[in-house]
Amino acid sequence: MTLIEWRKEFETGIPGVDHEHRELVDVINRLHGHMAGGVDRTRVTEFLGEVFARIAAHFALEESIMRKHAYDEYEAHKTEHEQLLDEIRDIMDAQQGLPPPDYGDSLSSAVRDWFVNHFKSKDARLHKKLGV
Repeated sequence: MTLIEWRKEFETGIPGVDHEHRELVDVINRLHGHMAGGVDRTRVTEFLGEVFARIAAHFALEESIMRKHAYDEYEAHKTEHEQLLDEIRDIMDAQQGLPPPDYGDSLSSAVRDWFVNHFKSKDARLHKKLGV
């Protein structure tokens, strides 16, 4: 089951960032598929941890690129990264007491919306500004 379809417009021209974007889409889609299939809570918790770790690592890469190039909207972009990580932590905490459809829908919506909307606004501007 696919939550996010990879599109050419997600490519930035920065090989490391593009590779991580593809990996993020893959792990998000795997998590979504497993939740839809009704896997056990332990497996979903492991996937949530993997999603969180990969997104955090990806944000660290983007933030290092922004600092290296003295990106003018670094603080706002970093703040948005921190907000998404907070949302995912909240979902991870809440999922312990919720039935799978509830936390699955919350996580799927939050991550899909972030990836598509954040990329269209923040990441697209970043990559355009850096000329890549």
